[in-house]
Amino acid sequence: MAEFAKLKTAIQNQLSGMTETTTALFVTDVTKEDLWNTYLDSFPEGTNEIFKERREFDCQCCKAFIRRVGNVVSIVDNKLVSIWDIEVEHPFDVVAEKMSALVKSAKIRDAFISGEAKIGTDYNHQEAEGGDVITWSHFYAELPSAFVNNHPSDSVDKIMGKIRDSKNVFKRSMEELTLDAAQTILELIDQGSLYRGEEHKDAIVKFIAAKMKYADVCDDEDGKDIWYWIESRNSHVARIRNTAIGTLLINLSEGVKLDVAVGKFEAVVAPTNYKRPKAIFTKKMVEDAEVKIETLGLGNSLGRRFAVLDDITVGNVLFINRDTTLDNPTVFDDLKSEVSVNPKSFSKVEEVGIDQFVESILPSAKSIELMVENRHRGNMMSLIAPSDTSAKSMLKWGNNFSWSYNGDIADSMKQNVKNAGGNVVGVLRFSIQWNDGDNNQNDFDAHCIEPNGNLISYPKAGDVQVSSGILDVDIIHPGAKVAVENITWSNINKMQEGRYQFIVDNYSHNGGTTGFTAEIEYEGEIHSYTYDKELRQKEKVLVADIMWSLDDGIKFVKELDSSLSNKEIWGIRTNGFIPVSSLMFSPNYWDGQEGRGNKHYFFFVDGCISPTSPRGFYNEFLGESLLEHKRVFEALGSKMRVEYSDSQLSGLGFSSTQRNSVIAKIEGSFNRVIKINF
Repeated sequence: MAEFAKLKTAIQNQLSGMTETTTALFVTDVTKEDLWNTYLDSFPEGTNEIFKERREFDCQCCKAFIRRVGNVVSIVDNKLVSIWDIEVEHPFDVVAEKMSALVKSAKIRDAFISGEAKIGTDYNHQEAEGGDVITWSHFYAELPSAFVNNHPSDSVDKIMGKIRDSKNVFKRSMEELTLDAAQTILELIDQGSLYRGEEHKDAIVKFIAAKMKYADVCDDEDGKDIWYWIESRNSHVARIRNTAIGTLLINLSEGVKLDVAVGKFEAVVAPTNYKRPKAIFTKKMVEDAEVKIETLGLGNSLGRRFAVLDDITVGNVLFINRDTTLDNPTVFDDLKSEVSVNPKSFSKVEEVGIDQFVESILPSAKSIELMVENRHRGNMMSLIAPSDTSAKSMLKWGNNFSWSYNGDIADSMKQNVKNAGGNVVGVLRFSIQWNDGDNNQNDFDAHCIEPNGNLISYPKAGDVQVSSGILDVDIIHPGAKVAVENITWSNINKMQEGRYQFIVDNYSHNGGTTGFTAEIEYEGEIHSYTYDKELRQKEKVLVADIMWSLDDGIKFVKELDSSLSNKEIWGIRTNGFIPVSSLMFSPNYWDGQEGRGNKHYFFFVDGCISPTSPRGFYNEFLGESLLEHKRVFEALGSKMRVEYSDSQLSGLGFSSTQRNSVIAKIEGSFNRVIKINF
């Protein structure tokens, strides 16, 4: 018995030492039966003799202890240490050695958590023959609270299951997520290119550290498994793959394109009105793009300027009128230009398609004047030329000319809505826009009252209604960007027949003194409106009141007058006829080129001056060889802007892919006013 007491004490001291030097204990995958049987069979012959009915060291108390904690281990220097790694006298040294070998021959199965602080029975008493009392000593230990379940609501099995799941998730992270992906994310965070990236920086830094440790772990699978267990307990990134930043890690590790992966991440963490402030790119992407530019000899092609008429070859000019500039303008001419004309007074004029206009009317025209309406603000554009006229073209088409619409967009409000994440291809669309150059920080809200009385507005932003209608863009703080809101119906079979009221509500007046523009689009036809008055706090403006049915489409019961007042845009006054100096196709259709993107029709106007510094090029214009570097070129296009100049070709542009119209006064073989439809 005295010898057993030494074994008992050694086990107690070993377990106590293990709990003092680590925050985590584990159990290996050895069955309770194997533990107990190996313990009994490890005693050398003659050292565990029968005492009465059973062997001396064969008791139920010791059996329960060994079955509960006999396979407990800690991890030191990525090696297993068991409770049997002790120094004791014979015969217990043999027992301890064989038990240690058994326990450490198996992989870790689970973390060790006990339901009770006291394990085993310290001692008990038995009355022997003759009335003597025998005291029996058994395996016994007391555990610190860190290894005891102190949460009654969670079972031991549940707690162990969570730890096991963390280990398995961490194992997948180490094996499947790449160091390159993590380093790319860290670079984006450091350069401020990832929305709310700073919140995740600590996790990414620790993940990178773990990945570097993982690379140093021995190739032995058992060694890796041990490392997974200990790191998943101590690491703050055990479950990183199950977080938002983990989704970005997974996508990048699986080869998803950087912009797509970041877009998915930001869709999770960003508000619905968030718009990415800058292009996503890394240092390596910049270096690769730089090499490509040098290889293709395009170094001098990046600089851009406003084009002038002398840049254009005669064959690419459809119309030119060199008499459009007044030689001696008077104060009366200024007053005439301020007289507002209501475009609706020309509602009965002859209508022609743009192709008919170009083919049949333009050849005999001596002069052209356009009625520039407030709704044409988004059609204002400038032609852009290379600073170095000898530079090679980096664009899809043979020449090196591009163009830029008002607000750095290609197709006005519709493109702004699309850029903000709105759906522009639905059955019916109602969009509003403000803060486009006039610093209007008001919080305008787009509303629609559906036939059943349902109000689609900001409290339901992002929620698809029974009618398939949804407010999918809701801007609260415009900041420096053009603000838009958008309501779209995507399923014609779910739409309710009846009355739709489209309203703009000034939810919060924040000092803005200007109004808004709006669009209603149905079956590709866009109805544009401008409200150029200040809205008071909570003031509501009815844009349009329509009736809709599946058979008849939309009929306007009441709508906002789009010509409340004339205003100056890019140096010209709206709602008056403005002389056209020249007309041409967009450069992607010069010299007989076809199939190089959408065709645009450019009406250049004397005195029309872009007050901004537009982008010199867009990714949509780049040649195929440069598209693999589009994120870098997106940033370059934004950074390398065109310098302001009084000499420029600017005016109105119309895309062949968007329904639009403009009223024109034509002088030629006979004079007439027509409406040109695009």
